[in-house]
Formats: sequence, structure tokens, C-alpha cells
Amino acid sequence: MRTEYTRHARRRMKWRKISESDIEMALRDPDKTEISEKNRLNAYKYINNRLIKVTFCHEDDLMKIITAVWKGE
Repeated sequence: MRTEYTRHARRRMKWRKISESDIEMALRDPDKTEISEKNRLNAYKYINNRLIKVTFCHEDDLMKIITAVWKGE
């Protein structure tokens, strides 16, 4: 499955110092997932004692990363 990052996601990753590997780790082995609005999903993962939330959706064979944020900041 291909992965695509929205411009919004790229901008948030840069501002919040979130790497693609952080995103991939959260998506590959999330600690928790939940359904979000607009047919989106949220994946949560603890990485180095910090909780990351990645919002994404599936479009055919594409996983689109909408945004990412460190929770609790």
C-alpha cells in the first residue's frame, strides 16, 4: 500500500519534529486506534514516553496521512 502525506501533515511534522519513521511506527504497530470523523482513523503510539496521534484514511490502495501531533503538549 502506498503512503501519501498531505501538505498539512508535512507542515505539522516539520513544526512538531515528527519524523516519517515515527509515523510509520505508529501505523505499523499502534497502541490504540479509533474511528475519527469523515471516515478517518486515529492511530496512537507511545514513542520514547511521548504519545503520538496520527490521523489517516484509506483511499483504494493509498494510505493518506492527514496530520500528526504529539499529545500532552
